[in-house]
Amino acid sequence: MVRSSASLFPDETTPGSQTGWVIAHCDGGARGNPGPAGYGALLQDETGAVLAELSEFLGNRTNNYAEYSGLLGCLQWALDHGHRRLRVISDSELMVKQIQGKYKVNSPDLRPLWEEARRRIARLDRFEISHALRHKNKEADQLANDAMDRGTNRQKTTAESVQTPPSRIGSAAPSSSSNSRKETPKGAGPTVPTQSMLRGFTRDGTIHLLGGAVLPDGVFVKIIPE
Repeated sequence: MVRSSASLFPDETTPGSQTGWVIAHCDGGARGNPGPAGYGALLQDETGAVLAELSEFLGNRTNNYAEYSGLLGCLQWALDHGHRRLRVISDSELMVKQIQGKYKVNSPDLRPLWEEARRRIARLDRFEISHALRHKNKEADQLANDAMDRGTNRQKTTAESVQTPPSRIGSAAPSSSSNSRKETPKGAGPTVPTQSMLRGFTRDGTIHLLGGAVLPDGVFVKIIPE
C-alpha cells in the first residue's frame, strides 16, 4: 500500500470535514470490452459500517474506463460528504499502478480520467490505493454487475432479486417492468427489428432515422459516418 506524497496532501484539515478513514472497494467491468459497462463500489468506515454503495451504468465502454469510473465515483463521494481520508482497494492492477505512478498512462482514452483522478486526490488530506484479487472484492464486483444488468434491462429471477438499499447512489438506466408497454407515437413510422440496418443523419446532436423508422427504447446503436 502506497501513501501519497505530502506535496499532494497538505496537513491542514478543512473545517467541518470528517477525520476518519473511509475504505472503498471499487470495481468496474464491460461485457464485450468495449460493451455495456458499469462500476460498483462499497464504502465503509473504519469499523466496517457501510456508508454507501455506488452502482452506475456507463453505456458502451471498456473495462479500464469502467475501473477508472469506479475510482472517480469513490473520490467524488468522499469529497461531497466531507471525508478527507480515503483508502481505495481495486482489483485493477493497471489502474492502481498508474495512480501510484509505477505505470505510465499511454492510452488517450484513459489519460483524461487519470488526470481527473489526480485532481480529486489532491483535494484530500490523505489517500491510499492498493490492489486486491477479484475474490476479495466481491461486493464491488456485484454492484458493478447490477449496474450492467440495469443498463441492459436484464431482468433477474425472483430468487436473484434484491432490494436496493437506501444508501445506494449513482445513476443508471431503470429497468422496465415486464408488464409495461410503450406505444408508438401517432404518426410515427413502424418499429423495426433491432438487427436491421438503418440509415439516418444527425442534427444538433440528435439522430434522425430516415423513412420514419422508430427504434424501441434501450437499443444500442453503432454510428458509422458516411
